[in-house]
Amino acid sequence: MTLAPARMADQPLLQKRARGRGPLRSAVVAAALCWAFGSLGVSSAQAALPVGATASGPAPTATTEGRQSAVWRTAEQQQAAFLGTLKSLVEIESGSRDLEGLRTLAEEVAARLKALGMDVNTIPTKAPDFHPMLTGAELGPMVYGRKLGKGSKKVLLIAHMDTVYPRGMGAKQPFRVEGDKAYGLGIADDKAGVALILHTVDLLARLGHDDFAELGVLINGDEELGSPGSGPMLTELGSQYDAVLSFEGGGGRTDMVRLATSSIAIAELKVTGRASHAGGNPEGGRNAIYELAYQIMKTRHFGDKEKGLKINWTVIEGGGVRNVIPAHASAIADIRSLTNADLDIMEQALREAIKDKLIPDTQIELTFFRSRPAFVPNAASVVLARHAQSLFRGVGLPLDIRDRASGGGTDAAYAALRAKGGVGVSFVLRGFGAHSNDNEYVMIDSIIPRLYLATRMVMDVGSGKVRW
Repeated sequence: MTLAPARMADQPLLQKRARGRGPLRSAVVAAALCWAFGSLGVSSAQAALPVGATASGPAPTATTEGRQSAVWRTAEQQQAAFLGTLKSLVEIESGSRDLEGLRTLAEEVAARLKALGMDVNTIPTKAPDFHPMLTGAELGPMVYGRKLGKGSKKVLLIAHMDTVYPRGMGAKQPFRVEGDKAYGLGIADDKAGVALILHTVDLLARLGHDDFAELGVLINGDEELGSPGSGPMLTELGSQYDAVLSFEGGGGRTDMVRLATSSIAIAELKVTGRASHAGGNPEGGRNAIYELAYQIMKTRHFGDKEKGLKINWTVIEGGGVRNVIPAHASAIADIRSLTNADLDIMEQALREAIKDKLIPDTQIELTFFRSRPAFVPNAASVVLARHAQSLFRGVGLPLDIRDRASGGGTDAAYAALRAKGGVGVSFVLRGFGAHSNDNEYVMIDSIIPRLYLATRMVMDVGSGKVRW
């Protein structure tokens, strides 16, 4: 870990700790790959991926047998309806703190699932009392649907309906179709994921397929906040279902599924100084903004690229009156890491850093909250990713498997904490522009392949065809 040079006495110790941990995640993934594919007759050399690699397997051949199937043909018939669903979802603004919008969207999703024959519950959520930013706050609801079948395995499909955007931004990014792209606020993250789940359930019903023990759907409304209200239920359901497929996770511009996502923490610095008149007696004050700025600047080199360990200060507040030396200032940082354990390195660095002050007589309080765990795959998760890859190959398309996190987090990580079976991540449309002021879009030509993939995954896992 690299530390700022400003009076950091423990720099050698922290660097030693950072060097000593090694590529733990890659070793875990490689071991899982070897275990999973050894049982399927695949060599460990074929199964193990190098650090940071992607696996797309052999190039797709002209074999497109899957495109002749009833699943593909039915998916083709759903594209127009799918775009209509996207339009309906995008037009309901549902920022993470827009409870009215989230309740409206939850009603829409619940109604759709009920119409498809599911037993549906809408479950209220709240943040825990110890959350640093959302102490006990009401959050967006969860929609949980269940449908029993006649097969051997239980499959859960998850996505989120909340977005990062405040109410009113929808007018700037309305739903529209231009060429091969569908645009709209929150469309890539994660309205398209919700639409994929709705139409997967619909497609299974149209095919008359119920060869699963149970098909579950969970759509939550607090993912962009770190899922402080829904996380415990996701973990519990992960321990009950044989497979969990996540329809979120950065669709990107190439088709892929993931075997790794980042862990996320929240750091908050609060500085208390002393107020005084900015013109008549500035020396009598203790400027909290100056002290906060000093602390923030010391962290600009904190992190470790190899570990995916990074810190970014994203919210800052201070003062309130132009002619008063500010007595209070605070800032919030977003912290990411490839592993849960490496967050300890960042927390220790921050706690050591605040011992060194710029201004005497100021008080500094640091809160470090571990918000979302990293997704670490088990052997069953690797099998799910490889099966998805084989299904895409069967329709003549490549599908990468990403085994290194790129900085994003996922609710699938909660489901994987005590997973009964496998967890699959990033069963989403290709797209671009999430969490930005750009025009967010998804690629229309990925609708049919991804709808086919999701449906086949439910069919093959639910029937027991996919084994680990």
